[in-house]
Amino acid sequence: MSTVHNTNKACCTIPPVQSNYQPKGIFKALGDFEKVYVTGPEKSDNAIVCVYDIFGYFPQTQQGADIVAQSLGTTVYMPDFFEPEGPFDINRYPPKNSEDSAAIQGFFGSIASPPDNVQKLTKFGQHLKATGIKTIGIYGFCWGGKVVVLSSGMSTPFSAASVIHPAMLSAGDAEKLTIPLSIYASNDEPEDEYNKMVDVISKKPFAELNDAKLYRNMFHGWAAARGDLTDEGNRREYDDVYKRLVTFFAKTL
Repeated sequence: MSTVHNTNKACCTIPPVQSNYQPKGIFKALGDFEKVYVTGPEKSDNAIVCVYDIFGYFPQTQQGADIVAQSLGTTVYMPDFFEPEGPFDINRYPPKNSEDSAAIQGFFGSIASPPDNVQKLTKFGQHLKATGIKTIGIYGFCWGGKVVVLSSGMSTPFSAASVIHPAMLSAGDAEKLTIPLSIYASNDEPEDEYNKMVDVISKKPFAELNDAKLYRNMFHGWAAARGDLTDEGNRREYDDVYKRLVTFFAKTL
C-alpha cells in the first residue's frame, strides 16, 4: 500500500505537543449525549468525531483532538460514550490479577459493548449530518478503534476512518469497509492481523487514500490516555502519529 505523502501545510505546522496540557475545548450536550467535548471552530463544513479509549477523557486524548481541530480548521467532537456509568479505571490496566481481567471483560460486555456503541456513533454522525455538516471523519483508540471500524461499512454516515493502537483487530472487519482507513498500530497489537488488514484495504477501490504505520517502538495507548508525554520518545511518536492523522483527514474530507 502506498504511503501518504505530506502535501498539506497544516500537517507540517501542527501545535507542539505539551506534557502538562490544559484542553482548549468545551463540554456541552449534543445529540443523545449529555456530555460532548467540542474543540475547534464553532462551525465547519466538515467535522471529525473522536472515539476515546476505555479510560474516557484524558488530557493526552483531548490534546490530540485539539491538534486535529487546529491543524485542519475543523470542529472535532468527542462524545462521552460511557455516560452515566463512567470509564474503566486506568489503575486496573494492564490487569494485575484475575479480578482485573474479569472487570475488563465485564466492561466490554456492558457499557462498552461495541455493537451498542456502533449504534451510538452512527446516530451521532447522522445528527451532525442533519445540522448541515457535509462530510465527517472518525477516529478511535483501543476499544474506540473497534467501534470506528465497525461503523465504517455499508450505509455509514462517515467519509473516512482512522484507528490508533486499536483493540480487537480483525481483517474480517476490514473486508466490510466502504470508506478510506488509516491504521496506526503499536507493538502490542497482533502484527499478523495488522498485516492482514493492511493487505485487505490495499485492494479496496479507495486504496490510494489509505495509510498505515506500525509503531514497533510504542506500546498500546501511547497516543491517548496511557501516553507519557514527559518521555521524549513517546512525545516524538505522539507528534508523528497526529501529523499522519491530520494528513489523512486533509486528503479524505
